[in-house]
Amino acid sequence: MKPLILITNDDGYDAKGIGVLTRVARQFGDVVVMAPSCNASGLAHSFTSARPLRVRCINEEPGCVVYACDGTPVDCVKVAVEHFCHQRPQLLLSGINHGSNASINVLYSGTMGAVIEAAVMGIDAIGFSILDHSADADFEPSVPWIRTIIADVLDNGLPDEVSLNVNFPIPADGVIKGMKLCRQSHARWADSYEKRIDPQGRPYFWLTGRFECDDKNEGTDQWALENGFVSIVPIKADHTDFQSLDTLEKRFR
Repeated sequence: MKPLILITNDDGYDAKGIGVLTRVARQFGDVVVMAPSCNASGLAHSFTSARPLRVRCINEEPGCVVYACDGTPVDCVKVAVEHFCHQRPQLLLSGINHGSNASINVLYSGTMGAVIEAAVMGIDAIGFSILDHSADADFEPSVPWIRTIIADVLDNGLPDEVSLNVNFPIPADGVIKGMKLCRQSHARWADSYEKRIDPQGRPYFWLTGRFECDDKNEGTDQWALENGFVSIVPIKADHTDFQSLDTLEKRFR
């Protein structure tokens, strides 16, 4: 029996990146695509609880069916696994995201929210992102690496509750040098809400900000990407800081 691969994203079912990922995934098995009906970037691990979800079929052909859901990426995973997959997915793929999900971005990413949800459900999961926000980003240099990573995970699996956050660079010479297993670099978004006035004289606030990262040492995802390598960071939903347990236990005993 062919493996079933579930695919989602946060850019919407009609984004170029998810089309490329679907094309590659179909080389490995049957595919179910369940993605947001519109852009759902930045929704992290949010899900819908205050209204019903609607799902519509966009396209169906042998070995591949595409659905659009009017919820979040996490909604897409939950609903697809329960109601739209003819067998339990062996693998969840999310992306290819238009824009980086390296470093602190993993906390805000709807792309990675879906990946973490699948891992919690016991499904091997990989999130793919590229450092290009343009709608017409060139994904083709990344395709051989995507194929390699998918093949490895299908053959060997992942540790329990571990998923992969994969980011692709945009090298100046167009050549990706290789892959690096990395740790997440320490960084932050310095956010600011700019106050503006609408035509009716009412104030509103518009999010702005800049990415700040001083942790670009070799071994981090930011170093890998800035040096032309694919970064692969294994992640878990468990946020426990085990190094602090003993110290804090003594304080709060």
